[in-house]
Amino acid sequence: MTQTISELLEAAADRALPVVRGIDDGQLDRRTPCAEYDVRALVNHLFQVVVNFQALAAREEADFSQEPDFVTGDWRGRFGAETARLVQAWGVPGAEEGTTGQMGLPARTVGLMVLGDLTVHAWDLARATGAEFAPDPGVVEEVGPGLAALAPQAREMKVFGEPFPVGAGATAFERVLAVTGRDPGWRPAGG
Repeated sequence: MTQTISELLEAAADRALPVVRGIDDGQLDRRTPCAEYDVRALVNHLFQVVVNFQALAAREEADFSQEPDFVTGDWRGRFGAETARLVQAWGVPGAEEGTTGQMGLPARTVGLMVLGDLTVHAWDLARATGAEFAPDPGVVEEVGPGLAALAPQAREMKVFGEPFPVGAGATAFERVLAVTGRDPGWRPAGG
């Protein structure tokens, strides 16, 4: 049986939260596999995604035009609370039905987008900070085909980079990273 977006998001959040909570303030200026983001900027981006996709689940407008600074006060605790709200929002009956967002995409596709962001950006943050991260296998199984299908449009919109070449022995998650334009072997300079 196919898992709901809410169930998948809960599994992804369980893996992402220790990474985010483990980020030390001294690591906020480190480079990440997303060349345009340091750790602070990527945490802010991920916060914005988590908050905006709560709105999309409820068929409300999402504002991606600005990235507020979420990395203030107890931001680690707030990230946990916001991911819990994200799981709840996608668990509301009907959240996966119909379309949502300005592009009128199927709601489940939109849910898979936030699932991909939560999983891939948790890996980005783990790599940048030296944390351990292993994605939930069920999440990878679900998000892999979805991100592969969205990849051409995502590249056109400059959301994904060009696919990174991986060998035939690449794991399913390494293929997910590669389709988004990431080098699965990325390590920080000197790391």
